[in-house]
Amino acid sequence: MDTVRFGVVGLGNMGRFHADYMNSLQPAAKLGGACDVDDKRRKEIGEKYQVPVFATYQELINSGAVDAILIATPHYQHPEIAEMAMDKGLHVLSEKPAAVTVNGARRMNDAHKRNPKVQFGMMFQMRTAPIHQKLRSLIVEGELGELTRLTWIVTDWFRTWSYYASGGWRATWKGEGGGVLINQCPHNLDLIPWLTGMMPTRVTGVAHIGKTHPIEVEDDVTAIMEYANGMTGHFITTTGEAPGTNRLEIAGDRGKIVAENGKLKFFRTRKSVKEIRETSPDMFAKVEAWEIDIPFATAPDGHKVITENFVAAIREGKPLLAPGEDGVKQLELGNAMLMAGLSRKAVDLPLDGDAYDAFILELDKKYGGQKKVVAKPGATGDMSSSFKSN
Repeated sequence: MDTVRFGVVGLGNMGRFHADYMNSLQPAAKLGGACDVDDKRRKEIGEKYQVPVFATYQELINSGAVDAILIATPHYQHPEIAEMAMDKGLHVLSEKPAAVTVNGARRMNDAHKRNPKVQFGMMFQMRTAPIHQKLRSLIVEGELGELTRLTWIVTDWFRTWSYYASGGWRATWKGEGGGVLINQCPHNLDLIPWLTGMMPTRVTGVAHIGKTHPIEVEDDVTAIMEYANGMTGHFITTTGEAPGTNRLEIAGDRGKIVAENGKLKFFRTRKSVKEIRETSPDMFAKVEAWEIDIPFATAPDGHKVITENFVAAIREGKPLLAPGEDGVKQLELGNAMLMAGLSRKAVDLPLDGDAYDAFILELDKKYGGQKKVVAKPGATGDMSSSFKSN
C-alpha cells in the first residue's frame, strides 16, 4: 500500500486534532475522509482538507474512500465501530479506552481474530514518552530484579463542578460508563501492565461515588493489586484533591525507581535485598544504595508517534507499539478496581465480564440521573466527539 487513507470517526476535539496532523504524514498516510453527526464540524473538515465527509460511520466505512479508520467517538461506540470496520477489511486505530467494559474490548479482540490481516491498534501514546520507555527498559532488562511493589499515587486530576457541567454525557453511567477510572486514568492503567509485564490476580479497594462532586459516578478510588509472584500494587486516584500528586514507585530486589515531576530516580542497592535479608548476621543491617538520576531523551507528540507506527505496521509489517489487544488489560484493571471498590469485595482476574456488565447496570439503576451539576456561563466546552451511532 503506497499511501494509507485514514478516515477519522468523530470530529470532537480529539478527532479534529488527529485530522489536522494526518496530511503531515504524507506520502505514508493522509486524511481520506471523516464522519460526524454535527453538520458544522463535518463541513469544516471537508472543506479544509477537500475530503468526503459523512454523517455516520457506516457510510464512511462503506465509502471505499479509506483504508483505515481512527476512532475518536464516545467510549461506548468504540466496539461496534471497530467490529464493523475490521469485518469490512479496514485497519483500526482506536482512541482510549478501547471500550467501557472488558466484554466490549474482548469483542474488539474477537473481531481482530476474525480478520488477522488488518492492523488493530490503541492510542496509548504515553507508551512513547521517553520517561516510560526508559523505565520499561530498566525493568525488562532486569535492573530492578524481581519486582516486589508498585505504588502509583495519581491525584493530580483535579476537576471543578463546572467541568462536569460542561457536557450532559459527562460523569454518567449511560454517557461515559464511569468516572475517574474510565475518563482520566486509562493511560495510567495501561502503563501498569505494560511497564511490569504482569497482570494482577486479585484486586481489592475502596471507591466513592460523588465524594467531592454532585455526580453519579466514582471520583475517588484506592485499590490494592495482588500478583502471582507476591508483588503488591497500590493505585490511588481522585478528581477532588489539590494540588495533587503524581508519583510512581516500583520496587524490586535491586532497589526502587521513582518517577515524579518529570524525573526518574533509581535508588539502586549494591547487593540483592533478598540475599541481605536472608544471609546477613546483622539484625539491623543497612542496605547500601546509590541514588542515580536516570537520563532520558525528549520526544515529539506521542499521538503522532503512535499513528506513524500504526502506518508502518500497515505498510511494512513493523510491530505495533500499542496493539489493540492490550486495550482489554487497561479495562480489566479499571473495571476490577471499580467493582471491588464499590462492592467492598475482592475481585479475581481475569475479570468475569458478564458479572461486571450486570454490576454497572445496577449502578445505573441505583445512581443514574443523580448528576446535579448545572452548567454555568464560562464552563468549558465538550471535549469529546458529538458523533452518535446511527
